[in-house]
Amino acid sequence: MSTSQHILVVDDNKEIQDLVSRFLTKDGYRVSTAGDGREMKKIIADARIDLILLDLMLPGDDGLTLCRDIRADSNIPIIMLTAKGEEIDRVIGLEMGADDYIAKPFGTRELLARIKAVLRRTGDVASPAAAPDTPSNYLFDEWKLDTAKRELNSKDDVIVPLSTGEFTLLMALVERPQRVLNRDQLLDIARGRASVAFDRSIDTQVSRLRRKIEKDAKNPELIKTIWGGGYVFTPEVTKE
Repeated sequence: MSTSQHILVVDDNKEIQDLVSRFLTKDGYRVSTAGDGREMKKIIADARIDLILLDLMLPGDDGLTLCRDIRADSNIPIIMLTAKGEEIDRVIGLEMGADDYIAKPFGTRELLARIKAVLRRTGDVASPAAAPDTPSNYLFDEWKLDTAKRELNSKDDVIVPLSTGEFTLLMALVERPQRVLNRDQLLDIARGRASVAFDRSIDTQVSRLRRKIEKDAKNPELIKTIWGGGYVFTPEVTKE
């Protein structure tokens, strides 16, 4: 399972998306792309992003607005992409919380140097939205997940203890029901939740968890495999 740094490119220009993605992928980064703020927020919700390349001019909310929104609940490093001559916007972008900016058109070597410099400077500070102050209990199928005690309770009040990896995986699933999550997304979420290394194989954790929550682990109904896509948590989930 790859643990390379994950960069999100937010730009409505498909050619720039493709160019930057190919270049950064060759240099060992994982890359996701978004064409607007809506797509960006969905990716951030489902993955641990280490740095965002954020275009200033976007359809809908512009880059300055999105930069401010990101900074409201996250320390993810941001490099603004701006057109030449937009000095005032660059200054505003830095004031909004951007870590650096680069003017278009830019060279790939310069872009890579900027990315590496920002990642060195900021360190491992990327963080998701703050977790709630008070733990919640999640109800699904015939189970209750007690987040304070990190254990499962069956409808018959049988307590099922969870390992750190199993709990982290189940939290990722109950918070995102009915959504297909690929292995890299699950690994990103796990990295964001725990300082300890997650199990090398997401599939191994899924198998262990299925043995605890499924009626028949060989024919799972709660955690379904999406061939070529990952996994989906099928039951309805409620909080209490």
